[in-house]
Amino acid sequence: MNSKLLGAGTVLALLASAAAMPSASSAPASAAPSASAPAVTGAAPAKPLPLGDPGLTETRTTETLQPGVTLTRIVRGAGTPRLPWTVEVAIPGGTGSPDPDAPPAALRDRASAEELAGELTGAGFAARAEEVTTPAVADFAGGTLGWRVRVGAFDGRAAANAARARLADAGYAGSATYTGWDGDPGVRGTWRVDVLTVDPRRFRGGLTASYGPDLENREKTSELTAAAGATAGVNAGFFVLDPRAGAPGDPAGVGVYDGRVLSETVTGRPALVLHESARGTRVERLGWRGRVTARGGALPLDGVDRVPGLIRNCGGTADDSPTARPRHDVTCTDDDEVVAFTEEYGARTPAGDGVEAVLDARGRVVEVRAPRGGPLPAGGGSVQATGDHAGRLARLARTGERLRVRHGLRDDRGRPVATPPGTAVVNGGPELVRDGRTHVTPAADGMLQPGNPSFYYGWMHKRNPRTLAGVDAAGRTVLVTADGRATDALGLSIPESADVARALGLRDAVNLDGGGSTTMAVGDQVINDPSDGAGERPVGDALLILPDRR
Repeated sequence: MNSKLLGAGTVLALLASAAAMPSASSAPASAAPSASAPAVTGAAPAKPLPLGDPGLTETRTTETLQPGVTLTRIVRGAGTPRLPWTVEVAIPGGTGSPDPDAPPAALRDRASAEELAGELTGAGFAARAEEVTTPAVADFAGGTLGWRVRVGAFDGRAAANAARARLADAGYAGSATYTGWDGDPGVRGTWRVDVLTVDPRRFRGGLTASYGPDLENREKTSELTAAAGATAGVNAGFFVLDPRAGAPGDPAGVGVYDGRVLSETVTGRPALVLHESARGTRVERLGWRGRVTARGGALPLDGVDRVPGLIRNCGGTADDSPTARPRHDVTCTDDDEVVAFTEEYGARTPAGDGVEAVLDARGRVVEVRAPRGGPLPAGGGSVQATGDHAGRLARLARTGERLRVRHGLRDDRGRPVATPPGTAVVNGGPELVRDGRTHVTPAADGMLQPGNPSFYYGWMHKRNPRTLAGVDAAGRTVLVTADGRATDALGLSIPESADVARALGLRDAVNLDGGGSTTMAVGDQVINDPSDGAGERPVGDALLILPDRR
């Protein structure tokens, strides 16, 4: 099939057949590449995915989407017996979150777990307390995370839900969970992984990122792919979901699109840096710095194109609360901020207390409004200030004078990082692979949260849908999705994600947004199985592979 390019419908049919059984175009991972997957000089031979028992059946089906772009579906452990379901009981004392991917309060100390298990046993439930241990990673020693409480072992979800309902009637909160999602080694599958590979030596299209019509709203990955006329795409970085955390759809970390920095970094966290040519893809830890200057003085910028006072995933400035360090799925706050806006943000800038200097396309102040919020001139922008900075901005921004807004990325030594046209940067974390070696960094990237082992357990340790990206030793950009939260698609823990990235030959790799966001589209067709009950989730941005339009 390497003599022709495939439409989305053909790809869907081929991948569906690959998921069901080995086909004529499939090959075991240890076999030579199929005819539809041209060999690449310098690329490591395919290795079986290091998931579950070593002897599991694994098939790979690879098809060419356009010159230099291949799509591979890997199915591992198909047809193996299914594991039992159980009910995981919430242990009193945890914290909740409106984020649908946030884990429940599942872990406590041994004494608390055993006390609850004993109470449940006395109430007639088959309860047990279980120790949860997790492997060591680059900046966390692992070991015992805590203790969980579970009730029963059931043949299917329906029986587990019935037990959960009985627990609820007795006053206990819990969730039905498939034990294959636990992250324990040695299970038998199934795993379903899709891999897009872009070889810059043969690729003549474009590799880019898109946020859609504006930053402040969400779109589905398939919609962004179709709107751009892209060959394929995957969801990209973390983004604001809860309106109480900012503008839904706004990147929760760095966002650079065609060279324009439209969202500041979560300082020090890894990001994926791409170029239109698909050459020079890298994973880099970045910072950001900005400043507003006028004839009468200057103000430091806190951010760009986000709601002032709300810093999703934290990692901002020293006066942010509760921390200036990255803290995943937490919204830090700061009452005194200066934030710049571009017309890419949306139809209107955020409304609220404070002052806003509105700028024309030449950067001259055309209006100072208080309270802040409203439309922007064509090609123009604005600067908003809150709290103690509002008065300073009002004195600085004089109608008719120029207000210079300058900001940009910095490397880990504080040096400016150029983002010429054709550059895209999307946020992620934790890091997975560095220089060909496993390098998982939850502590540095805010996934290891003080006093909250349940977060690490649910987000890092357990298996979930994942989206990964990186570059291999041959310089090829690799975009990966792994389905999860199903009995026939277990998903990956973060340590397993790093193992998969290495098995795919990645030299450097980073975790992108996952859970219900994980989506891969070919044209406007979704080819994986997103885990949200409502189907494909609208996201903040997507990575797109564009055809050659010359």
